[in-house]
Amino acid sequence: MRKIISGKVREVYDLEDGRMVIVTTDRMSAFDVILPTMITDKGRVLNALSNFWFDYTKGIVKNHMISSSLDDMPADFHGPEFEGRTILVKKLRMIPYEVIVRGYMFGSMYEAYKKGEPFLGHKFEREYKQAEKLEQPIVTPSTKAAEGHDVNVTLQYMKDDLGEELGSKIERAALEIYKKCYEHAFKNGIIIADTKFEFGLDENGELVLADEVLTPDSSRFWDAEKYEVGGSPASYDKQFVRDWLKANNLAGDPNIKAIPDDVVARTAQIYRECERRICGK
Repeated sequence: MRKIISGKVREVYDLEDGRMVIVTTDRMSAFDVILPTMITDKGRVLNALSNFWFDYTKGIVKNHMISSSLDDMPADFHGPEFEGRTILVKKLRMIPYEVIVRGYMFGSMYEAYKKGEPFLGHKFEREYKQAEKLEQPIVTPSTKAAEGHDVNVTLQYMKDDLGEELGSKIERAALEIYKKCYEHAFKNGIIIADTKFEFGLDENGELVLADEVLTPDSSRFWDAEKYEVGGSPASYDKQFVRDWLKANNLAGDPNIKAIPDDVVARTAQIYRECERRICGK
């Protein structure tokens, strides 16, 4: 067994038998900086949400989950610090793209739209206000950069790179997952405005959903009760921390010393509320 990734949030261990162990920590990253203060139980919440969605979407596409029981993992992971935040997964040949599904006119897409520019190959014929729901969700991939920022590309760019058949299969799977999960979340008071997926190929070349799924770290979650078109809706994601960093001129500052206790507590509360609504606990 060897550690192969120590990421912004996750530690990944290769068991060197076709399986890996992924441990989701309480680390928080914002503006490409890992913050110095942990968010209480954040890792357990992210893990619970991903596990819920993996099970919920397994009829659409296979996923990399093998087990969430520590009993199925090497003894090194049997301690209480791993409980609720550790999964055993199948090792895959990862697709080198993040597959972003956008359901609402927001963020960089809205900025392009306001200028009258197409957004990554997508043109919008009708008028939209900020945060308005799109007539149909769209897929906008990004390349996965080893260092620095990911680069947004058109869907056709990804299809040309991977081949039309595989690219189209990824597009269909991403949209089906988004639509199915959107309906569940909406019934429970959360709007999934956008999200990102990662896929890989198994030993048979079949498409497999991997990494994390529809968490507050990988998605923009809005409070459905407070949602209004024309502004920036109240969120159930790490926007609360981002806003605090911006308000204190600390966005992207690698030398930040600490996050205040009240910001940590409020962020942890937001994450737990998200889990309660989606998972029902």
